[in-house]
Amino acid sequence: MQITCTLKCSPEPRCQLKELNSQISVNKCVISVRSRAEADAMPPAYDLGHSGEAYHPLDTGSAGGKDASAPNSTSAQIRHPMGMRTSWMRMFRRYKLPAVLLMFLLLVSCLAYRILSTEQDAPPLDLHRSSPLLDAYEDFSAMRAGDLKMRIEEMVRIKSTVSVELRELESRRQKLQSDISQYNQKIEELKQELLREQTELERLKISVEQAQVAQREAVQRNTPDLALPRSLLPNTLPRKMNSISGGMAASCEMHNCFNHSRCSLTSGFPVYLYDPDEHSVQRKGYDIDGFLKTTLKQTLGYNAHIVKDPKHACIYLVLVGEALLEQDLLRNNRYAAQEAEHQQPSTPSQANDCPVDLEKLYSLPYWGGDGRNHVLLNLARRDLTSHRTNPLYKQNTMRAIVVQSAFERDQFRAGYDLIVPPILGPPGGDVWQECAGMVPARRKYLLSYQGELRPKQSGLNPLDAFILEHLADMAKGATQDQFVLQFQCIPATEQQEGDSLPDWTLCGSDSSRRQLLKDSTFSLILPPLNGRVSSTLMLARIYEALRSGAVPVILGADELRLPYAETLDWRRSAILLPKARITELHFLLRAVQDVDLLLLRRQGRLIWERYLSSVQATVDTVIASLRDRLGIPPRPVPSVIAQSVFNSTFIPLKSDPPVGLDTEPEESLGPIEPPYPSPAFRRNYTILRMQAKEAWNDWLDPFYLYPQLPFDPALPSEAKFMGSHTGFRPIGKGLGGAGKEFGESLGGNYPREQFTIVMLTYEREQVLMDSLGRLYGLPYLHKVVVVWNSPKPPLDDLRWPDIGVPVAVLRAPRNSLNNRFLPFDVIETEAVLSVDDDAHLRHDEILFGFRVWREHRDRVVGFPGRYHAWDLGNPNGQWHYNSNYSCELSMVLTGAAFVHKYYLYLYTYHLPQAIRDKVDEYMNCEDIAMNFLVSHITRKPPVKVTSRWTFRCPGCPVSLSEDDTHFQERHKCINFFSRVFGYTPLLNTQYRADSILFKTRIPHDKQKCFKYI
Repeated sequence: MQITCTLKCSPEPRCQLKELNSQISVNKCVISVRSRAEADAMPPAYDLGHSGEAYHPLDTGSAGGKDASAPNSTSAQIRHPMGMRTSWMRMFRRYKLPAVLLMFLLLVSCLAYRILSTEQDAPPLDLHRSSPLLDAYEDFSAMRAGDLKMRIEEMVRIKSTVSVELRELESRRQKLQSDISQYNQKIEELKQELLREQTELERLKISVEQAQVAQREAVQRNTPDLALPRSLLPNTLPRKMNSISGGMAASCEMHNCFNHSRCSLTSGFPVYLYDPDEHSVQRKGYDIDGFLKTTLKQTLGYNAHIVKDPKHACIYLVLVGEALLEQDLLRNNRYAAQEAEHQQPSTPSQANDCPVDLEKLYSLPYWGGDGRNHVLLNLARRDLTSHRTNPLYKQNTMRAIVVQSAFERDQFRAGYDLIVPPILGPPGGDVWQECAGMVPARRKYLLSYQGELRPKQSGLNPLDAFILEHLADMAKGATQDQFVLQFQCIPATEQQEGDSLPDWTLCGSDSSRRQLLKDSTFSLILPPLNGRVSSTLMLARIYEALRSGAVPVILGADELRLPYAETLDWRRSAILLPKARITELHFLLRAVQDVDLLLLRRQGRLIWERYLSSVQATVDTVIASLRDRLGIPPRPVPSVIAQSVFNSTFIPLKSDPPVGLDTEPEESLGPIEPPYPSPAFRRNYTILRMQAKEAWNDWLDPFYLYPQLPFDPALPSEAKFMGSHTGFRPIGKGLGGAGKEFGESLGGNYPREQFTIVMLTYEREQVLMDSLGRLYGLPYLHKVVVVWNSPKPPLDDLRWPDIGVPVAVLRAPRNSLNNRFLPFDVIETEAVLSVDDDAHLRHDEILFGFRVWREHRDRVVGFPGRYHAWDLGNPNGQWHYNSNYSCELSMVLTGAAFVHKYYLYLYTYHLPQAIRDKVDEYMNCEDIAMNFLVSHITRKPPVKVTSRWTFRCPGCPVSLSEDDTHFQERHKCINFFSRVFGYTPLLNTQYRADSILFKTRIPHDKQKCFKYI
């Protein structure tokens, strides 16, 4: 708004301002002072804003104003005397100055009103412009031009000074506002800290209460704290006893022919082996196969039960066969070929001699007169048809246990002697290359058999003749099924018949039989003749059928004895039929569904690989079977001895970890507890008594005693409150609840426990330190194990965060991703959280995963999910590794997953070496291998928790997973692992686990189990 004021100056010197036009701008108001000449040239007027009307200073009304505006016209119309005119002029001059002053005051009032109204609307930065207004509107008419100029300059200086002061005030105001905001932020931080301290106080109270409960449980406990016992071993040699007759030996059982006093429950089942080179029991002209002798000594040297001192032994092993004529042994020695040609052939009488010299047997240093606690090993390998496969028939072995493949019905002592298959495999190592794939379920031939009855003069009883006739008719019948049933070897197989026992001999070579069995869905096994309960040739057929994936169909199984029948459930790997069911055989084979067929094939391969495939497998199984009879726990599984990267005198530097980064202040996730290792070896005297079938047929590892198993049963719900309450921490002390009550206790179906974090790292110190720092205050954390995979030791000045639990930094044997799953002895909990050093998990996510794992202890429970996809574009059919978002997954990456420590042992000792070698070759795929292993053992898919799919680490160095070849290698890994296992054990799942009250509407006074899960 602009107000313009024009002043007329008198001819006095103080008003003689030539061409003076001074503008004073105060909040958009302008005062213009002009010269008298300019004032005469324009009508006197005041521009008063929006009125738009001219106002004369001497006007008293609208009419008066109009008359006064034209004095010349008035004097022309009305004549006045001269005196009156002079008086009017004097009055005009007299009131001129007051009129001007009146107008000035009116103008000042208008300007003041305008300024005040503008100050209320103006921004703070313009307030200083209105401060010197009153000083600006002084009586300028009483000043000379120089004084007015000086006054104006003074006002400008005042204005600049006031502006500086206002700027200073503004900066002070801004500083005060910044201080206020900082204080407000500090107040909020103190409030958060108060909430955090209150939560910590509540956790401490809960911890004190739980410690008191643990103390009361320790006082009231009336059961011993079981652990590995000290071995109680005998310290004397077996006493000399009287020998017994063959008739008494035929009635031997474990209760009357075995000395249990040398085999206490805590002895560990010590075994002593007579050196076959020093204590030979063969007749002159016979000797044991050199390969078998050497291999047996080597494999037994690896067995944990072997002892060197015979005083401590529970049983004594004596190798009595396979005994062959020395000239037969020389045939396989190319350096003695010419010498063997000049030797006389063996006569029938010499061939029929018993190769075992009983006098030498009885004179063994620890025989004790009657041979108790001795085990005679007669392991067939090269000669499967000779009577020498059963050299102890009609021989008085006294109280010794006989272990061999062939037994006559009147010879075998059930529950005492042991039937084993012939040793047809390598000494040990991986044997997966010899096996055929398990799929497809249906193969080219429904049933196959190749064999010929030898000697040819052997006759068949009517039932056996009818069986052969019916089988021939079934093969020629009008059916879509194809059969290969040959009862004569084509081409004929060369075989010595003078030394052979009546039996169905094998046709062709090993490779030709293997190819036929790979094309056969079922393989027919005919029983031996002459009433034998077992024969070496029959067991060789079972061995070859299981190796090639052809399900054995054992005819006359009710008359036979199968290998390790006390422990192995053959109904799960073979079809057992009496001879009377021969007419229903075809119908039964057609009725087997694909799922059952693959189960039979899978179980048969597991039994073959674990118990039959090699010399080492056979020897270990024989010892484990005898130990299982006595109810003695096996030796504990060996752990990997942890070696710290720091020497004994070095103390690493410590630093304070960041506090409260991953937890909400008002969310209590669990109590603070001292380290509590999982109880170990609690069931070492009962597990193989109560779950022996599972150990032999499902878990497939009865050779070692494990600290804990993921298959341990849970107690009934009442037991947690009635007599078996030790260690249990039910939610709300049994009343249940959510929020606070849930955070105070673990609940669940198992006693309280903690978990160990295993973190693999390689030359990423700062990333590792950040990850360790985020673990501070994590409830239920027992220990952190850092596997230092780099050959370079950590820096001396590296500061390790103090997170409240022990951090063990272990030196890896070499740079390998397999080190992630080494069963270190410092891992003292069942639950193991495998984490990458760059994985960022919140505390609530970790604890939720831990709680879910406690309900799925036998599975992989974790966060990032993946799946295997079928390659439709490949005509041969292959798998692809896929990480895209999907509603179905089959793997959980072990970069952030819980597993049971039991699987660390299996990965290191049971997983085929070829898979671990492939992991080292690609420096990749160890997580896929662990998923294969767990799904193979359990036949269950993994469990994914929360919505996590990937992990981002923006500031981390490039990881292995970002390599271009990463996915291509993982494609190859899945297909290679499938060939090793014989099938793809991965199973799909279509759900993930979230907290129970997640997305559930609850009252305002209640809390959820987890705030964000």
